[in-house]
Amino acid sequence: MANHIESLLTKLKVQDPLCGVSCGGIWQPGAGESLAVFSPIDRKTLAELTTATSEQTDQAIASAAKAFVDFRTLPAPRRGELVRQFGEQLRAHQAELGQLVTLETGKITAEALGEVQEMIDICDFAVGLSRQLYGKTMASERAGHRLAEQWHPLGPVGVISAFNFPVAVWAWNAAIAWVCGDPVVWKPSEKTPLTAVACQSLLETVVAEFDDIPPGISQLVVGGAEIGKQLAADSRLPLVSATGSVPMGRAVAVTVAQRLGRSLLELGGNNGMIVSPSADLELAVRSITFSAVGTCGQRCTTLRRLMVHESIADDLVHRLRKVYENLPIGDPTDPATLVGPLVDARAGAAMERALTEARLQGGKVHGGNQLTKGVPNGGIYVQPALVEIASDAPILQEETFAPILYVTRYNDLNSAIRVHNDVPQGLSSAILTCDAAEAETFCSAAGSDCGIVNVNIGTSGAEIGGAFGGEKETGGGRESGSDAWKTYMRRATNTVNYSGKLPLAQGIRFDV
Repeated sequence: MANHIESLLTKLKVQDPLCGVSCGGIWQPGAGESLAVFSPIDRKTLAELTTATSEQTDQAIASAAKAFVDFRTLPAPRRGELVRQFGEQLRAHQAELGQLVTLETGKITAEALGEVQEMIDICDFAVGLSRQLYGKTMASERAGHRLAEQWHPLGPVGVISAFNFPVAVWAWNAAIAWVCGDPVVWKPSEKTPLTAVACQSLLETVVAEFDDIPPGISQLVVGGAEIGKQLAADSRLPLVSATGSVPMGRAVAVTVAQRLGRSLLELGGNNGMIVSPSADLELAVRSITFSAVGTCGQRCTTLRRLMVHESIADDLVHRLRKVYENLPIGDPTDPATLVGPLVDARAGAAMERALTEARLQGGKVHGGNQLTKGVPNGGIYVQPALVEIASDAPILQEETFAPILYVTRYNDLNSAIRVHNDVPQGLSSAILTCDAAEAETFCSAAGSDCGIVNVNIGTSGAEIGGAFGGEKETGGGRESGSDAWKTYMRRATNTVNYSGKLPLAQGIRFDV
C-alpha cells in the first residue's frame, strides 16, 4: 500500500490490516480472491485486499437480520441521533474522504468534496425525517371506529452501489434506511472499495458510542457480481437497492421479483436537453458544459443528447466548441483541472466504439481524442466530444458512459419533445428557455417523461431534498428526499373499534 494512502486511511480510522468484510461490527479479511485497487489517475495500485465469500456474505445478512429485531423497536428519533452523529464524523473528515474519492474514482477535488457534502446533507435530512414518519388518519364509515395507517421498519436492506458515486448513493440509502429502522448490507463497486471501507470505519466509531444500537446495523462485503446476485436472491433482504447498468438492474429486478421482494433501481440515463430560441446562450454554454463533461461524462445524470432550435444551433455549437477546445483536462488533484480521467481502459474503448459508430451514421465529430501529453501516465484521458448528428441516428438510443454529447436540431417544440422522449431511458431532462409556456409544457404530462425535469439548469447536480430517480429503463426507483422513505418501510392500516358494538363495513349484516 502506498504511504500516502496508508496515511489517509489511518486518518479515516481504517484499521490495519485492510479488510474487505465487516460483519456485526467486527472486521475480518475476505476469504475470497485478492483484489487490487487501482487509481484511474495513473493506474497505480492504491491497495490490495481480499474479497468476501458467499459464506461471509451469508453471515453478514444473518447479522443484519439479527440486528433488525432490536433496531426496529428503537424510537426513530434515537435512530436519527445515530445518523446525526455520523454526519458530524463526515464533516470532520470531509477533506480526507474527498481526497480518497478523487484517488479512487478520478473525480476532480471539487466534485469529490461535493459528493461527501451530499452525504452530510442526506444525514441532515434524515435526522429531521426521524421525527416525521407520518401516517394518515382517515374517516371511518363505522361509528366509534378509528381508521389510521402506521409505517413500520421493513427489514434489512441490500445496497449495491456503483463506482461513479462510491459513497453518496450508499449514504442516500443508508441514512434513510437507518432512521426507518432498517440495517444495511452494502456491496460497493469492486473498483472503489477503499471509500466504502473508510465510510464503514467512520460509522463504526459512532455506533460504538451507543449502548442501545446493535453493531449489525451496517455490514460491508467487498466483492464482485456474484455477491450482488447473492444479495438479490436472499429473502432476508426485503429490499435491494441497486445502482448501475440496465442489464445489471434487470437481472436484480428479476431475481428479487421471483421471491416477491422489493427492488429500488437507479440505472441508465441517456439524458436530454432542449435549447429553445429564447434561451440565454451564456447560461446555456455553462450548464451544458458542466452537465456533459463533469466527472468525465461518468454520471448517471450526464447530458448526452442536446436538441437545439435550428435558428440558434450554429451559434451555440460554435460557442461550445470554443469552450471544449480549452477545457483543462488532466490530474484531478490539480485545482485547475475540470475534467479528470475515465475510470479505465474499457471505458476509453467504449467511447472510441461509440464515436466510430456515430461517424458511420453520418455524425460530424468534434474532439473525442485520447490524450497522452500533459496528463499523468497510465490514466485514460480524453477530450470531450461534440457530435453533430441527425435526430433519428440509432446511436442516440444508446448510453455510453463517457463525455460524448450528441447535438441535433429541431424546428418546433412538440417535435423536440418527441425526440427527447424517444429513448429507452428516462432519468434526467432539461429545457433552457425564457418562454413560460415552453417551460410549463416541458414540465407537464405532455412534456418530458423523465423522473427529473429541469428548467434553465442542466441535467446534472440534483439536490437531496427531492426524490431522485427515473422512469422506463432507468428502473422507476426513488432515493433520497421527498417521500422516498416509504420504500424502506411497510404500511399497516389499523382499525380500532372503541364503540362496544360490532358493525361491519359496507353495511353487511352477519348476525350469529
